[in-house]
Amino acid sequence: MAAPPCSSLLLLSLTTLLLLSPTTFAQSAPAPAPAGPINITAILEKAGQYTFFIRLLNQTQADIQIDNQVNNSRDGMTVFAPTDNAFHNLPTGTLNNLSFQQQIQLVQYHICPRYYSLDNFQTVSNPVRTQASGQDGRVFGLNFTTQAIQVNVSTGVVEVPIYNAVRKDFPLAVYQVDKVLLPIEFSEASAPAPGGSRSGGSRSADSGNATTPSTGNPAGNGAGKMSVGLGLLSGILLLCVGLLS
Repeated sequence: MAAPPCSSLLLLSLTTLLLLSPTTFAQSAPAPAPAGPINITAILEKAGQYTFFIRLLNQTQADIQIDNQVNNSRDGMTVFAPTDNAFHNLPTGTLNNLSFQQQIQLVQYHICPRYYSLDNFQTVSNPVRTQASGQDGRVFGLNFTTQAIQVNVSTGVVEVPIYNAVRKDFPLAVYQVDKVLLPIEFSEASAPAPGGSRSGGSRSADSGNATTPSTGNPAGNGAGKMSVGLGLLSGILLLCVGLLS
């Protein structure tokens, strides 16, 4: 017995819908947008509280260096980003006392030229080189220690825990730090030379020592005059004695 025309049409419509629906759904689903290039400034701006560090990155052009490496190399990079409060808590005049070259080194000291996850810091070999290394023939390195799941970073002057990853995916890791990482090399450069004075102070001290003998010259001249007077008097007395005899 033939199926009613209405039933045949309904069956045909359902079959057609089932055949076309996967294609229809696949076409309607939006394709994932391609990931754009990594931009360190945009990452920090989105996270907030990094205004001062962003300014230093821009002034020293370290932001361009970071973006170029993470987008064009296989090593990646790691950035330790001090918060605005970290800069505000620095002793007064700390940054103003740095030369522009030292400010560049300070920013680069917060950047490692390869990617490190938090797990990597548990087995890394200290000191870990930073972008500031190699300048002036010195190694600007960071030291990492772990306690349970806590990772600390130390410069020899400053030690601070790492507990917040602003970005943790390869090729760029960005970790928040609540203190500015001041290199121990800066402290060594400003420390007095052995003996309690810098090289300039040594020259000044030498000059002071050179003037010491001059302070004794007046006394020396008086003694010379007295000796001449006594000799003259002795000569006159001897002459008188000779004439009397």
